[in-house]
Amino acid sequence: MRASKLFARTLREAPAEAEVASHQLLLRAAYIRKLMAGVYTWLPLGLRTLRRVEAIIREEMDASGAQELRMPIVLPAEPWKITGRWQTYGQEMFKLKDRHDRELGLGPTQEEVVTPLVAGEFGSYRDLPVNLYQIEWKYRDELRPRFGLLRGREFLMKDAYSFDRDVDGLRSSYRTMFEAYERVFGRCGLDYRIVEADPGSIGGDVNHEFMALAAVGEDLFVSCENGDYAADVEAAQASTPEPAPPGDREEMVEIFTPGRPGIQDVAELLGRPAPDLLKCMLYDAGGRTVAVLVPGDREVNQNKVARALWPAPVRLFDDADFAAHGFVKGYVGPQKMSEDALVLADRSVRGGANWVTGANRIDHHVTGANVERDFRVDRWEDVMRVNEGDSCPRCGGRLHIGRSIVVGHIYQLGTRYSKPLKATFVDEDGTEQPYQMGCYGIGLSRIVAAAAEQFNDEAGLRWPKALAPYDAVVIPTNMDQAAVVETAERLYGELAELDIDAVIDDREVTAGVKFADADLIGYPVQIVVGKRSLQSGTADLKVRSTGQRSHAPLAQAARAAVDLLAGAP
Repeated sequence: MRASKLFARTLREAPAEAEVASHQLLLRAAYIRKLMAGVYTWLPLGLRTLRRVEAIIREEMDASGAQELRMPIVLPAEPWKITGRWQTYGQEMFKLKDRHDRELGLGPTQEEVVTPLVAGEFGSYRDLPVNLYQIEWKYRDELRPRFGLLRGREFLMKDAYSFDRDVDGLRSSYRTMFEAYERVFGRCGLDYRIVEADPGSIGGDVNHEFMALAAVGEDLFVSCENGDYAADVEAAQASTPEPAPPGDREEMVEIFTPGRPGIQDVAELLGRPAPDLLKCMLYDAGGRTVAVLVPGDREVNQNKVARALWPAPVRLFDDADFAAHGFVKGYVGPQKMSEDALVLADRSVRGGANWVTGANRIDHHVTGANVERDFRVDRWEDVMRVNEGDSCPRCGGRLHIGRSIVVGHIYQLGTRYSKPLKATFVDEDGTEQPYQMGCYGIGLSRIVAAAAEQFNDEAGLRWPKALAPYDAVVIPTNMDQAAVVETAERLYGELAELDIDAVIDDREVTAGVKFADADLIGYPVQIVVGKRSLQSGTADLKVRSTGQRSHAPLAQAARAAVDLLAGAP
């Protein structure tokens, strides 16, 4: 490719809206251009990098035994309503109607498509197992798209779906995909962690996220200092304290706390530490009131609450809800909660006694509130957000919180979709059984962004060679010198003969501009030819990722570039 013909105009400065390195550099280096919030055009350089990611994934999926197909983007609403996800996805799903007033959605994922497909084609246990995958654009109506490709409304995704006759088969398929994902992210050169995760609206019990480490990542994960536990913060658990020992239980006493609706306000007034207070958060779960209890110094993890109450849609009470149900915001306690309400307590609440909590009337709290005597708990669940320094649930070590970008997520779905969609096969004994399903997603466009976050410096992108749009660039520094141009053209041709995908920067611009663009775009190997090269008989070479510089005789420069590329990360 000739740089003079390449559809790529680099920018010296990033647009003001680009907040993170990957967004800034992918714009500046002419990989992407914004069409609207959360939606980007992939320019030739960006598309070539995306295609390299795609090739790695396709090779590993095919090697694992998965078979590629292509499913529609526009989806009918009916199967989504049957599984309940039409409701739970809510406004995150792009929804529309056709001219016949039929409800449709733009696919954020394809379980509701592939499950009936397999049921209609493979109806016997002899047909199983089977794993089908596609690489296709997906859509989510993000409330606040940001950070370029990291949180977009359109994104390229590989999604695969396995179908097995029993749980052992599902586990085997899951392990096969787990190992394939390790190879994919290893080949992409990413620094990543595998963590236990929250299944979100997709469902399933066992699931893992593959997280690329990044200081700007919006996805938090928890890891134990001893290395034996790692989990997405939405799924992470801390060790549960022992139940409070039997002992003196204070009488429950109501006290006047004027103008003190907050935990910290009450703690200061009473001279008590925040962990002595019991926080009571109210939610609506499909029309039912749910009181969620956690110690006063902790936060409720709403995703855990939603998972505990699935499939009911869950939302935090608003002011109208408080008024409609007779609760006083800021002064709610679990005492005398109606029988119609559900009282859900984090397991850590078992470790406390003589709680301070709301008195259910304005400007009043109670002290000495104890479970069973003064309030009931209908269900004990893990609904608390883990904090830095909490104890590991496996070994008691300290937990630490890190930032990352989720680039892959795999799930053991079981019969989460096959049962409601009545997708069954005939087993060996003649009975109809629902498929045991797994699903496996990789965000291709996110891999590009994550790699740009991990591999950059002040000069630009430093792609791993597996992801770079081109392998090398030949830079003639003096376009007005015929011998320089002729030598550069010869090297460019030799690289092509050696199967090196190269660019020759034949633009009529200064050498400084060419050097800056080569660093910004991130070509793995740079080969520089100028007047001094002809005088010395050598070309200058540079490995972009390491900054390593060397010289090679002009006659061997192309071969030297091949060797440098082979040794580059």
